[in-house]
Amino acid sequence: MYNLTGKYVVVTGASSGIGENAAIAYAKAGANVAILARRLEKLQTLQEKLEGLGVKAIAVKCDVSNEDSVKEASKIIFDNFPRVDILFNNAGIAVHGDVVNLKEEDWDKSFDINVKGIYFMSKYILPNMIENKYGKIINTSSINAVISDKSEVFVRHSYNASKKAVVGLTEAMATYYGKYNITVNAIGPGLFKSEMTEDTLFKSDAFLQGYSAANPMSRPGELDELNGPILFFSSDASSYVTGQFIVVDGGLSLT
Repeated sequence: MYNLTGKYVVVTGASSGIGENAAIAYAKAGANVAILARRLEKLQTLQEKLEGLGVKAIAVKCDVSNEDSVKEASKIIFDNFPRVDILFNNAGIAVHGDVVNLKEEDWDKSFDINVKGIYFMSKYILPNMIENKYGKIINTSSINAVISDKSEVFVRHSYNASKKAVVGLTEAMATYYGKYNITVNAIGPGLFKSEMTEDTLFKSDAFLQGYSAANPMSRPGELDELNGPILFFSSDASSYVTGQFIVVDGGLSLT
């Protein structure tokens, strides 16, 4: 049920971290993958790795916060792929700061990438899914949609708010597009090592110790541990599951 052979997938934020790891997981499951991000050179390196797994892969430079960029990227995708079966809206950013000290442009940047990026990508991919009466959309939210940052060192109010908005958008899309046999779900990662976290959260021994002490599994997650939920939502194993939000956090949100 997790076999994706012959499927066509689009992954945003694919140049590193969760997106890169998911793209490899999709290829290992047999899917052809379009990888999108702003850093084309990193995508091209990943493209070679994916093609080495025996699937078709295309690297597309794209800024998901810019509608013209998304529109052009979508054209490239459909010039190379006959359809899109799965869209993994993963591109995201974490801006640090509390409401009092955040600059307006930092607040807007969080929402432009984390929320508007999902809107733009879905806007240009959904018509093809509707036409084919089939689609799987997975949005990356965060554990911070459930619990807010408590650390004085890493306060991210715009990130918390935008990731909560992702869940709301996921539910709204699931409600509306279900009639087209399109499911829309979200994942909420806890702490995983990526470019976004390794130079901040993973460099603070105090933060890591506090996270591990509060976590029932006593550790951060490994990127491969996200692939199960991602592939579940992407495959026919979840054909009757939509509008759901799975938190992948080792149980931290329970404490």
